[in-house]
Amino acid sequence: MLILLTNDDGIYAPGLAAMEQHLRRLGEVVVVAPATEQSGVGHSITYLTPLIVKEVSRNNGSSGEHRGWAVHGSPADCVKIGVHQFCPRPPDLVVSGINAGLNAGINVLYSGTVAAAIEGAFFGITSLAVSLQFDEHARYHQAAELATRVIVEVLEKKGPEPQLYNLNIPTAALTGMPEVWIVPMSVTRYGDSFEKRTDPWGRDYYWLIGGPAPATPGHETDLSALAKGKVTLTPLDYNMTRQTVLAEMEQWRFQL
Repeated sequence: MLILLTNDDGIYAPGLAAMEQHLRRLGEVVVVAPATEQSGVGHSITYLTPLIVKEVSRNNGSSGEHRGWAVHGSPADCVKIGVHQFCPRPPDLVVSGINAGLNAGINVLYSGTVAAAIEGAFFGITSLAVSLQFDEHARYHQAAELATRVIVEVLEKKGPEPQLYNLNIPTAALTGMPEVWIVPMSVTRYGDSFEKRTDPWGRDYYWLIGGPAPATPGHETDLSALAKGKVTLTPLDYNMTRQTVLAEMEQWRFQL
């Protein structure tokens, strides 16, 4: 199996290193990741400027063992150029992560981690975004071992068609017997706000403060399951067409 591995935290992120180590049990891993952190960039791509890529070795030296490719661009750029230029053949699987912080609810739409997996799905490749609840002392190797077990089972259970998945691991799931819940993505708006501040020159500026999404009783989603300490797995789709409304609109006749 050939696996293309990327992330949005940068090629030197510990979550990427842990995921790489465990995925090597499944096959050959090609690492193509951003040169610097790209959190929150969504599905942006680089096309107005050159895309600079640097080969990275394991000991950061010129004579060290090849580690992967550092891309001065977005996570989506990494997958795009990884498939076209650095994989010896089309990969069988794209994995993005492990991200430092959960990517659940509407944060999926902002996430560079998820965007990289979506880019893989564009190519018709089964792709997974993997995220771990933020912790200053995050146990990435435990999370990577758990994520790899989930990936193996997903590949065994899924149908023949390529599929896009979003996998989130709460810290609580790293102890005891973790449970994987198949749940939809929450679309409840987060309780965001902006704090107004003043810089030393008397100019106003604003800092985004992210608040939790309100609970939706009786409706289990990725957010509610994660709050219960469950690992969440959500199948995603990048086709944003609302089919029911499209069917209604097909009867419209415009008089211009």
